[in-house]
Amino acid sequence: MKRTGAPDALHVLHLGAPAPVPVSSAPCIETERLILRAFRREDLDAHAATLADRDVVRHLGGHSFNREDSWRRLTMAVGQWPLLGYGYWAVEQKADHRLVGQVGFADFERGMVPDISGAPEMGWVFDTSVHGQGIAGEACRAALAWIDGALAPTDIPAIISIENAKSMRLAERLGFVREPDAVYRDELIALFWRRR
Repeated sequence: MKRTGAPDALHVLHLGAPAPVPVSSAPCIETERLILRAFRREDLDAHAATLADRDVVRHLGGHSFNREDSWRRLTMAVGQWPLLGYGYWAVEQKADHRLVGQVGFADFERGMVPDISGAPEMGWVFDTSVHGQGIAGEACRAALAWIDGALAPTDIPAIISIENAKSMRLAERLGFVREPDAVYRDELIALFWRRR
């Protein structure tokens, strides 16, 4: 795995630190088949197409995202980096330079029980064209390797729809352990933690 913007070169938020020092954007990470990079404006068409796919979003609230909402999610992915020192990457396939998903960490200040605010919550969303190819796992492993080097050892949560068995299996392969379900927006959601 090749990466630029190595964690020791970044000044990032360490949980418990008084204030984050801005990081301008997502560092670029290359794996065998993928490039994890900062989102760009020209990613909107592919990003919006993925988030409009009912098979992709059925576990993300169950309704497709329109172009405006997709743009908001894209700009949020970009905006987390300077605020928190971590965020989401655009995931591009090396073979055809096609945007196939997103992966990363965020603090959404969710109003859920138990509270996970302050922790770098991991998430991933991938286009159906790459499902079943190990792309999500490859991208997630690269993101976890980066954050393990960038932040002091920290526990990482992930929340997953109760019906999303594939993502739950991926989380377990990544070293996450399911804990008692959480309540988010008045519904049960599976809560996983990768403890360090």
